[in-house]
Amino acid sequence: MAQMEPNLDHDVSWFLLPSYWAKMVVALISFLCFANSYDGDFVFDDSEAIINNKDLRAETPLGDLWYHDFWGSKLSSNTSHKSYRPLTVLTFRINYLFAGGFYPVGFHVINIILHCTISVLMVDVFSILLGGLQFSNKGRRLNLAPKSSLLAALLFAVHPVHTECVAGIVGRADLLCALFFLLSFLGYCKAFKENKEGRTFSVFWVLVSVVLGAIAMLCKEQGITILGLNAVFDALVINKINLLELIRKLLYKDKWLENAGLLRKGLLFRIALLMCGGAGILYIRWRIMGTGPPAFTEVDNPASFADSLFVRAINYNYYYSLNAWLLLCPWWLCFDWSMGCIPLIKSVSDWRIIALAALWFCLIGLICQALCSEDSHKRRILTLGLGFLIIPFLPASNLFFRVGFVVAERVIYLPSIGYCILFTYGFSLLSKQAKKKKILAVAVLGILLINVMRCALRSSQWRSEEQLFRSALSVCPLNAKVHYNVGKNLADKGNQSAAIKYYREAVRLNPKYVHAMNNLGNILKERNELHEAEELLSLAVQIQPDFAAAWMNLGIVQNSLRRFEEAEQSYWTAIKHRKKYPDCYYNLGRLYADLNRHIDALNAWRNATVLKPEHSLAWNNMIILLDNTGNLAQAEAVGREALELIPNDHSLMFSLANVLGKSQKYKLLLQVPWPVSSSTARSRRASPTTST
Repeated sequence: MAQMEPNLDHDVSWFLLPSYWAKMVVALISFLCFANSYDGDFVFDDSEAIINNKDLRAETPLGDLWYHDFWGSKLSSNTSHKSYRPLTVLTFRINYLFAGGFYPVGFHVINIILHCTISVLMVDVFSILLGGLQFSNKGRRLNLAPKSSLLAALLFAVHPVHTECVAGIVGRADLLCALFFLLSFLGYCKAFKENKEGRTFSVFWVLVSVVLGAIAMLCKEQGITILGLNAVFDALVINKINLLELIRKLLYKDKWLENAGLLRKGLLFRIALLMCGGAGILYIRWRIMGTGPPAFTEVDNPASFADSLFVRAINYNYYYSLNAWLLLCPWWLCFDWSMGCIPLIKSVSDWRIIALAALWFCLIGLICQALCSEDSHKRRILTLGLGFLIIPFLPASNLFFRVGFVVAERVIYLPSIGYCILFTYGFSLLSKQAKKKKILAVAVLGILLINVMRCALRSSQWRSEEQLFRSALSVCPLNAKVHYNVGKNLADKGNQSAAIKYYREAVRLNPKYVHAMNNLGNILKERNELHEAEELLSLAVQIQPDFAAAWMNLGIVQNSLRRFEEAEQSYWTAIKHRKKYPDCYYNLGRLYADLNRHIDALNAWRNATVLKPEHSLAWNNMIILLDNTGNLAQAEAVGREALELIPNDHSLMFSLANVLGKSQKYKLLLQVPWPVSSSTARSRRASPTTST
């Protein structure tokens, strides 16, 4: 392989370290950035993707992972988001099995290790992207840009926008995708190591890179883009193609392709392999997922639901500018950017148009330099930088399909590679012009230190939901979901008065936010403010008629208002929209018991226990009702059946003991494993269960 012209390191005023020490430094600093997240809780999406995901449990067959989405739902379901990441879910399952339960430390440690590993690999990747690909006589790849590659790897390792991927456990999808993404690239580079037979490239390593790209995609969708980037790298670095000249020759139907020897060098053959591999991967995924698009709502991505093509286009471009700004200045970070956080641009008079103009001014300038510069070295680096910046971002761009977010920091993990390339190249140009290069180096070192501190601060905010949600209030004060999550966190801690304030604000910001209405209605019901609770829940089911939880909670309120027929109708509507709803059957049983419809009550509670065998409240109410109606033998049988399923439930023991006492079975009574303290137990039916 011919050496790339001229050496970028010549103009870079930075530390020169042996490869081994450079990687050690990068690993250590990347570890320090995120080490304080190791003992954080499960936060935000972790609950749905991990705690509530049945695919992590041993009783779920491993084969089901290949037919379920990231959240454990069937891909064929209309409610599935079609996020197909079975290998990521498999690592969660391994974490769960080794830890013996849902202990977040092991999950967090793996994420930190993955980011450190990726950052170390970036040293090799950047040495190729910035310095070119060349092998020694002994077949070892040479690092032609050791200082530049170290700087770029450090920029990547300490970028604060990566915090969501590292400190948030569900970010493992991005980390695993990036790992195999880089391995695919390095494998493709290995294909050009000359072998003993003198062949110029290895088909085996090209195929290996395709397989690794497929594995990356099975971790997260962006992984497939590495195949396109491998083709770009092949054209620019291996074949040194001038894109502008190529376009001109093709337009004039010149025989340049033959004269340039592209067929002889195998470029077209390798690109054909990459294209066939990518097409095959996408076809298999399409067959598994089905043809139905993912189901998203307007609040997830309002621009994609705009009727006007102009409004959609202008807002998509504004989102791109925000992503670019997060790479340049990652200070305002938020766990969620939806629900009014970024109001739609509906007119060219909106001042935010300036951001679009600035973005495209910079992009067009870089593209012109990448295509038209007479310096081949400059063309190559700028084109690779733009390629790694733009191509991995395409799946999140809304250009090919609607995505379920406005801005997501996690999707910038891979595009930040391109940013680091462009930053490092810009630093080299400034160093070349600067008279006092040490001052410039100190400034860059200061940026790195600030980023390290920002990473540590942001990681601490991701340690708990309370800190995470409250940190977003100053960044996205118009985001209804932020206020909702703060309110929910306060409600879970028993601070209902403060929770009401945030739920009301969430509803004010988004008058169609049915989940906020549902939770606010629940709190008002518990505070005996039944009429306002009924108004909120009625409005929620009017806005979203298939909202089963709101129908059930409305039934509970109507039951409390002694409007029993309406309550029964609400319960059955909830069950209609959610067939397997044990809590609703339990509440329906309570309604029937209040109406002295004992058979119906027992049937409803039995349905609850069939759907959820560990439903202690339903079991207990069956025992108490049978006891109160004099069916002691049946009550004893139900009690024993319940204790076989839930052997350590104290309320069931107490209820069964009452039955045995009334039956004068005192010897059997002594065999009941009494709890340490049963003073709080009551022989009465349990309260209703609500759903949030």
